[in-house]
Amino acid sequence: MKLPRWLALAAIGSALAGTLAAADSADVLKRIGEARAPAPSGPVLRHGDRLAICGDSITEQRMYSRIIETYLTVCAPELEVSVRQYGWSGEKADGFFARMDNDVLRFHPTVATTCYGMNDHLYRPYEPWIGELYRVHSDAIVRWFQAAGARVVVGSPGCVGKMPSWVKSASGTVEDLNLSLATLRNLDIGIARERKAGFADLFSPMYRANLDAHQKYGAGYAVPGADGVHPDWAGQTIMAYGYLKALGLSGDLGTVTLDAGTGRARATGGHAVVTSAPGEVKLRSTRYVFCAPTGDLAKHNSILSGAQWVPFHHDLNRFTLIVKGTSAPRYKVSWGGSSHTYTAAELRQGVNLTADFADNPFVPAFRQVDEAVAAKQEFETRQIQKEFHGNAGQADMEATVVRTEAERATKVAAIKAAFTPVEHTLQIAAE
Repeated sequence: MKLPRWLALAAIGSALAGTLAAADSADVLKRIGEARAPAPSGPVLRHGDRLAICGDSITEQRMYSRIIETYLTVCAPELEVSVRQYGWSGEKADGFFARMDNDVLRFHPTVATTCYGMNDHLYRPYEPWIGELYRVHSDAIVRWFQAAGARVVVGSPGCVGKMPSWVKSASGTVEDLNLSLATLRNLDIGIARERKAGFADLFSPMYRANLDAHQKYGAGYAVPGADGVHPDWAGQTIMAYGYLKALGLSGDLGTVTLDAGTGRARATGGHAVVTSAPGEVKLRSTRYVFCAPTGDLAKHNSILSGAQWVPFHHDLNRFTLIVKGTSAPRYKVSWGGSSHTYTAAELRQGVNLTADFADNPFVPAFRQVDEAVAAKQEFETRQIQKEFHGNAGQADMEATVVRTEAERATKVAAIKAAFTPVEHTLQIAAE
């Protein structure tokens, strides 16, 4: 049964009154290094799910949300998951809670991800009342989604890299802010455990990656973004990885097996063998690999660069080639316009082509789908902020919903039209 909204609001007030005085800042800070993120317990996504991606300006950047939607569209097409993003710049957990019914729940999501805490920590050293306000509102969001029948993945806030110059009330040091954000992360873990929700740890991997990147490439590489708060593609890739793992994606995108002696081949996971010979396999694929074809590893502005800080290809992007019946010690594998050399032992065990072929035959088709996803998500921002919360929505919300949904449907159709089978060839030659 859905909780009355007044009851949820009353619970917030009651929790605040009962715990603010007892909260101990020193105790919370002491536990920062002790709270372990719960491992994903299994697949969260189900066939036909409607996923709502919710958050503040970092979500409104439409980068990690775009990676997630494009991944689900082309790498997990069998799930047929539909996606909406609800990012709103400057938003805190209480602000999202206030607009959930009108903006999100009217579309009956079955799964939701949240990403709050950056604005909630107020860009200042942690104080108990800051954490308690965040905790009770974040908990209310989870309970409200669950009361509406949606499963939830609670995303922690990320980290910061510098003091935000545009926040005039910001105080303390970068270390102070990260301690505060880490404390909110731990509160999120508690909420996820208590409500039996999923959890995506964004703070810890982003913080560690930022330290590693500074050692490897210098201080100019900023996982939290050039302004210290809004990640570029590298940081957003780490975020997308965290959510996709928490959603339970297996990452197995198919296997191609070739007998080098007989030329017989078979394929799984949405890939069909068209023809095969001892040194060649032609395939037709209705599932894509996730493509990140360009980018300087030493710069924070590409997905390719971001993938070096998390096991993205190993955990989420495995397209495996197995070659049996080998007679030479080494083989050159050519795919599209690129090639890579493997030992016969590596090929017998299986190699992940996506790890070595960033520029592969899926790239052009993948780019078309990704651009269509970007266009749809850009419209969703305008739909909610300019239409639902603009003059049209104030005048007649239901008519505004019908009109804008018709336009959104054309964006959804464009994604489906762009997702077409790809024919490609693998060539394997002894060296």
